[in-house]
Amino acid sequence: MTTPDISVIIGAYNAMPYLTKTLTSVVEQTIGRDRLEIITVNDGSTDGTGDELERFAAQYPGLFQVFHQENSGGPSAPRNKGLDNARGKFVFFLDADDYLGAEALERMLAMAEKNNTDVVLGKMVGVNGRGAPASMFRRNQPRTDVFNSRVYWALNPLKLIRRELIEKHELRFPLGYKTCEDQLFTGMLYLKADGISVVADYDCLFIVKRDDGGNITTTTRGADTRIRVLELMVDMVEKQVPAGPDRDGLMNRHLSIDMFHALIHLARESDPELQKKNYQQLAALLERSYPDSLKAQVNAVTRLRCELIQRGMLQETIELEKVDREHRSTGVQPDVLVEGDRAYTRLPFFRDADRGIPDEIYDVTTALQDRHQLDSVTVDGSVLKITGHAYVRRVSQDAAATELVLRERGSKVEHRFPTTVLATPELGAGKEDGGKYRYPAAGFSAEIDLANAVDGSRLPKGLWDVLVAVRIEDVVKEIRFGHRRLPSVQSAPQTYVVTDGEENFAAALYYTNPYSNLTLDIGEKMHKVADKLHVDGVRWSSSIPSQLEVSGSWKLAAGPVSALSVRLQSDGGKAVTLPVTPQGDRGFTANVPVQGLASGTWAVSMWLPSQRDEGWSKPVAVQPGLKSTRWYRRGLPWYVVPAKRGNLVLRVGRVALVKAGVKRLRALRSA
Repeated sequence: MTTPDISVIIGAYNAMPYLTKTLTSVVEQTIGRDRLEIITVNDGSTDGTGDELERFAAQYPGLFQVFHQENSGGPSAPRNKGLDNARGKFVFFLDADDYLGAEALERMLAMAEKNNTDVVLGKMVGVNGRGAPASMFRRNQPRTDVFNSRVYWALNPLKLIRRELIEKHELRFPLGYKTCEDQLFTGMLYLKADGISVVADYDCLFIVKRDDGGNITTTTRGADTRIRVLELMVDMVEKQVPAGPDRDGLMNRHLSIDMFHALIHLARESDPELQKKNYQQLAALLERSYPDSLKAQVNAVTRLRCELIQRGMLQETIELEKVDREHRSTGVQPDVLVEGDRAYTRLPFFRDADRGIPDEIYDVTTALQDRHQLDSVTVDGSVLKITGHAYVRRVSQDAAATELVLRERGSKVEHRFPTTVLATPELGAGKEDGGKYRYPAAGFSAEIDLANAVDGSRLPKGLWDVLVAVRIEDVVKEIRFGHRRLPSVQSAPQTYVVTDGEENFAAALYYTNPYSNLTLDIGEKMHKVADKLHVDGVRWSSSIPSQLEVSGSWKLAAGPVSALSVRLQSDGGKAVTLPVTPQGDRGFTANVPVQGLASGTWAVSMWLPSQRDEGWSKPVAVQPGLKSTRWYRRGLPWYVVPAKRGNLVLRVGRVALVKAGVKRLRALRSA
């Protein structure tokens, strides 16, 4: 029996009518049914789910395995049943009310096989108002892990997983939990995986909010289960990951998301004794697993939440959760206060004398949120010109000042340049923050003469990353600039040849991979001027046998094309240069007479000089079909023989008449 590539496992409980679309999305996958098996488990449904599973199994014989069992009370048992019967190289868990994009499994499997990774996350999309994880899907990630990406913030099991990894570590879903049970399974997979991939450029999985409110995360009430799972996950992280930044990064996820959800249900708890017990459990958890290093990493609302719990301030904690839920639902976050060199968020109880919460709990100086956009960038002559906007969210911009920063990537040397304010009256008027904040003077323009940017001298060679620094009082927010830009901004690298008055030099604008931030390449560290010179054809003139006709194009964004020439360099060190004639926007032609060349070999190249002796040279490749030619000089025959391979070299010489006569006589005799 052929081993399928993927076993799709679907546990279903009262999933009609959503189940039909779910199953259809699987059988119609572009990867092909011959590479799949679909394992479905009817977990004691009473609404026709079992009949629908059997209908699909009958319609696609050999593709489905259908199991029926008594209701288990949660997703774990059906998923485990599927794993026990799976044969595929990979498994994919799919909930019975969600569905796949047509190419999802094909793309995810290709990503796993190309990068030899054990787990693949496919981009998730919320349907009918359901939220979906987003931070880990900003770009494709061929190979990563939980410490160098945001994948750990998506702990659902709806992923492509190498089955060998599951069986090697004997992993199954824990029983006895109606919600959050998948976290322990997925967390262990992440930590044991040999590589994790992310497919972010295709909508792989559509997660649906049911109209009947039947999603298990919605119907499962109470904080008790959520706190027990939170304790399990903290124990797992502490056991698997040594203390330090990596552990703190994973713990941050649990305190920021799982504790938040537990407190939502704790606030709704009608039994005061159970509420008190759950609250004490959270306090005990923080007492043992909330070091200062983690306190410094979590966001301000999580830090305040933990502070209140550690102080035993139950009612204040419930009040905070109410305010936080309102912030999340409206999208309007609290103001930010800047004083001196610190910034604070105005969350509940800030500088409340009765509560006595220290200011440091509200400190967001290193976590200020910004918005920015590149509107235009070019090099005009030797002047770099940039326009755009940048501001710090929820902060009054009255005293804001903006600088443009160029920082050399290797040496970290930096130079700062002033900007001119441009009016932006509409910024902040949209939906973000409910239109509460306006940033009418966040626009800027900057002009930097690259020829004398540093103490009257040109900007040194290097890769100069472009940043914008927004200063409010003594707080400075540095923003890596360029990845948000207007569609009109040219995204392809742009190479310029500019002059500092003594010599020409190269300056290229490009966007980094993968983050697409703007960088200035001075001195051809990565972008070569010669690579922008192209020869399209070389041939002998039909009317002048000793004249070479060269045609080509140049791909420079700007530069002294009038100085572009064809150069012939002899093996004795002599050089002859002939200017080109521009043709259209980017083309050129050149007529190169060779009748005056001395005997010897002459290499042909494109040449763009500097104002000193140096310049840019690009050899012309041998042109197929270019043959030898002859002409007469002062009554004597001369010849040119082009090289047959490699770069174009012309061998020039005078025909030896005696030798030529002997050769001709021998040819006549042999005939």
